[in-house]
Amino acid sequence: MKEALLYKKLPDKSVKCQNCAHYCVIPPGKRGICGVRENIDGKLYTLNYGKAIAVNVDPIEKKPLFHFLPGSYSLSIAAVGCNFKCHSCQNWDISQTPYLTGKIKGEDLSPEEIVKIAKKNNLPSISYTYTSPTVFSEYALDTMRLAKEQGIKNCWVSNGFWSKELFDLISPYLDAANIDLKGFTDEFYQKYCGGRLEPVLETLKRIKKKGIWLEVTTLVIPELNDSEKILEGIAKFIYKELGSYIPWHISRFSGSISWKLQNTPDTPIETIKRAWQIGKKIGLKYVYTGNVPGLPSEDTFCPRCNALCIDRTGYIINRYDKNGHCPKCGESLNIVE
Repeated sequence: MKEALLYKKLPDKSVKCQNCAHYCVIPPGKRGICGVRENIDGKLYTLNYGKAIAVNVDPIEKKPLFHFLPGSYSLSIAAVGCNFKCHSCQNWDISQTPYLTGKIKGEDLSPEEIVKIAKKNNLPSISYTYTSPTVFSEYALDTMRLAKEQGIKNCWVSNGFWSKELFDLISPYLDAANIDLKGFTDEFYQKYCGGRLEPVLETLKRIKKKGIWLEVTTLVIPELNDSEKILEGIAKFIYKELGSYIPWHISRFSGSISWKLQNTPDTPIETIKRAWQIGKKIGLKYVYTGNVPGLPSEDTFCPRCNALCIDRTGYIINRYDKNGHCPKCGESLNIVE
């Protein structure tokens, strides 16, 4: 437990959390929407600080980040909680534990120990992932500062529902982010995520403006966010507001492992292919499909001559590029090493 960094004290010992775009007003003895920030006698505390619920070494492509240190491995960590309540969540046993049980689970692991693990295993990056690191931002920030001193890169995998205050706090230490753009209407975000669209769009634009490497992921769910209008809206936003070179990952939904959509069928592969075609038609250079093994759309092709530059089969990576450029025509592949 640690006092939160971003909050304001209000009358009657209430507090206003400034950590995410909910800006929860929390009375004494209560917690915010995330379930891990509690007002204790007029001070806001983060209850999951230093308590790691997951620590793994993952391929960076699992985040997914395809153009950031491709082929490398990343130390992936998480603490419990989330500021969203996504019906489609596939890590709900981690993200929703405080909401469902009130308990703060996790093993004690300090920021110093996390960085030590990364150094010992010669890992070039640490990823704050599995749930939105927004809810363990103090824990992440202390780790990020130490990692930066050691030359280790920091990556956030997040729903993007950040406050501007949080962005300003972490952005000097953030090297890469994959942000979920889950839909393209406020109705979808409110009904199926427990949030709003606009703050996510603002986070994406801030990341781009700051020059932090960015990739975007959309989990395509049958009947909920799979219409041509929605997919075109997402692709056009990425193209116009973020840039044609920003990778868009289109992932297939699986109902059996979701939190509240177990009876929703898996996304048809044809829908995933159609979404890929929409992204390419809009003009995005790098559109990738996920959770559908074997499709060529998980590979990186040169946007100019279409030569195969990075071949991916699951997490087996074969690179044919030359220092981030096409081996055939020399075109930049927008890769961060």
